[in-house]
Order: sequence, then C-alpha cells, then structure tokens
Amino acid sequence: MLRDAVQYAMLMRVNRPNRHFAVLVVVAAAVFAGCASDTSSGTPTTAKPTVTSAPEASATPDSTTVAAKSVTTESVTTESATSEPVVTEPATTESVVVAPADVRARPSAGCGTDAAVPGETLVAEPDLARPGRALEILPSAYDGVTPLPLVFDLHGYQSPLEIERLMSNFSAVGEREGFVVVTPQIDNVVPRWDATIGSADVAFIGQLLDRELATHCIDQARVYAAGLSNGAFMASAVACDLSARVAAVGTVAGIRDLDGCTFARPVPVVAFHGTADTFVSYDGGFGPSVANLPTDDGGTLGTGAVLPSGPSVEEIAAAWARRNGCNADPPTSTEVAVDVKLLAFDCPADATVELYRVTGGGHAWPGSAFSTSIASVVGTTTLSIDATELMWSFFVAHPLQGSNP
Repeated sequence: MLRDAVQYAMLMRVNRPNRHFAVLVVVAAAVFAGCASDTSSGTPTTAKPTVTSAPEASATPDSTTVAAKSVTTESVTTESATSEPVVTEPATTESVVVAPADVRARPSAGCGTDAAVPGETLVAEPDLARPGRALEILPSAYDGVTPLPLVFDLHGYQSPLEIERLMSNFSAVGEREGFVVVTPQIDNVVPRWDATIGSADVAFIGQLLDRELATHCIDQARVYAAGLSNGAFMASAVACDLSARVAAVGTVAGIRDLDGCTFARPVPVVAFHGTADTFVSYDGGFGPSVANLPTDDGGTLGTGAVLPSGPSVEEIAAAWARRNGCNADPPTSTEVAVDVKLLAFDCPADATVELYRVTGGGHAWPGSAFSTSIASVVGTTTLSIDATELMWSFFVAHPLQGSNP
C-alpha cells in the first residue's frame, strides 16, 4: 500500500507543486487503504554500526566501527575499473575509522549569538541564487554555543525534500550523533537540480551554507554533502565548486565526473551504487527508467533521455581518485556482505575514495526501509549495509584538513 501511495503521491506532487509531499503521501495512503500491498523485504534487523562524532573543539572521538550488518569472512582483491580481480589477500570484515584528533572544531559566526532551539524548521529561501526552501533539523544536542557538524541531504529527481528525509533518515542519525541536517529544494515544478559546475543551483547551496554559518553554531571543519540520484549528481557538483568548504561527500546511485571540475583540495567521497540500477546504469549511461521521469509541462523525458553507454560508475570513481591524487593502481575489493563489495583506492588519508558495489541493487538507498517499500519504483534495496550509517562514519573520519586556527 505504501508503495502505491508514494507513487500516486508523486504524480499528485507534479501537478500540485506547492503542496507538501508528506501530506500527499498520507492522503494517497488513505486512497489506497483498501488495496492489497506488496510484500516488502522488511527493515534491517541487525545492529547498526556504532559511530562517535566530535562536535566540540576540545573533544577527541573514540574509534568508530564501520562494518557490514552481518560480519562474515571476506577477501580483499585488487581490481581495475573495467576488469576482473587479479590479486587476492586475506582480510577481516570490520575496519576501524578514527577521526583525526588534530582537527579541532572551527566555530562559525553564529556561535554564541543564536537563540534557536532544537527542532525542525521549514525555511523559505526566496532571495538566494534560486528561490527555494530548506528543512533545517537541529538535534537535541544543539545549544547555540557548541559548534556542531552540518550535513546537506540532497534529494533526487522528482523526489521532494520530504521524500529525501524519509529515504536517508539522516534526521534520526543526526539526533543520535549530534549534527545538524539541512535538506534543501529549489522551487521547480518537478523537483530536480542543475548539477553543472557554476550553476545557480550550486550557488544556492553555497549561499544556504553562508546563512547556516551566520545564524547557527556550526563546525566549519565538518560540513558535508550527501545525495541520491540527481542529488548525488548535485553532491558531486558541490564537491567541485565548494571543495574548500565541504569536507567530504557521500553519493547514492549517482557519483559523477563532471566536466570542468577542479578541486581546491582533495575531497574524500564514499559512493554506493547498485549493479541493477535502471536509471543511472552501473556500466555507464542512463537506463530505460529515465524515459518515464516527468517534465514540468506534464510530459515525460522520453526515450531520448536514455543513454546506452558512458563512463561506468567504477571509471567515474577512478577519475575522482586521480583528481584526489591517489595511486594509479586498481582499487582493492573487499567483500563486506554476500551482495556488497567495497572498492577502495590507494589514497592519502585526507583524499579517500570508496565505492560500495551492490550486486543486484537497484536505484536504491542501501539500508533504507522507505527505499525497500517502493521497490516497484527503485528496484531492490540491500539491507546488508546501511548507507546513512556508513556515510556518517566516513564523514567523522574526514573533517576538513588544515582547518586549525
């Protein structure tokens, strides 16, 4: 029922762009209340990784564990972006990630002057480079004095911020770990991003960051961006244009190697992508599902939007690694679950490039119960790993280097 309700609400959202999508989901659920629902694969049942952040300037985080939800014996191999593994060596499933202790918090201008209290606020942004809005979530740990990390959570094509919030569940992790979450959206009829270098949409994110730093107490050494699909394209663009300000990024179903991208500094990235994605093809190009995506005039993108070839996801990750100054050797491949391998490039500690390859995975957010509930739209969602938890662990380990006063 939820799957059908969300699909129905998506159609309603296209025709009613000024209504809150979350309300439409509820309404649509009522419409489909009498219909039989599909059987979902359930929600994750194993323990999530324990993650410790260090929002305070004087704090040093404990070690954090990044592991698959089911710990199994695995192997590590070295493989090229386009070939089969060629070297095998033993490894264990669990790895420990420790945030650099020498990177202290950098309080923003809003520290000590902000009277805001923890909670959620939907803020209209009519005067930025593009008119839009942003859902701002301050965790219970927010006191206006202690600088906290900030994560931008960027929605996908056609999926408004209300859906992205459900998809990623960053708000729950932010509440537990003590970081601010901002989920923005441009005022387009069909929610989407212009993820090109120097676009007004990227400027919108930069200006939104300016406002957050000026009005709230944010740790400028720990600003991150994450996104799904078109939002992952956007996170890739943000990494290019705001590389001096954004410490690291995470992408789901959409890491990009954008034309004209240059980094002021290496930008660490952790990416997730399913091999059965029918929107953004793992092997390159755009799959058949993009033909059905809506346009502002009520039509669809059509078959002309389908691209049968292009750089593969692994080739894109390799290009990012080259830009970060990583070793040119093929990445190692670590089996973290039956259906998930971690491809890791040989990079400096402040330039890490990692790709989680999900065998049989769709255009989906790993570990997301919401993603699982709309399988008819996105395909298979693995529950072997949790992309949100793994992203946060990755972010904790990659503050903005060289940011000490």
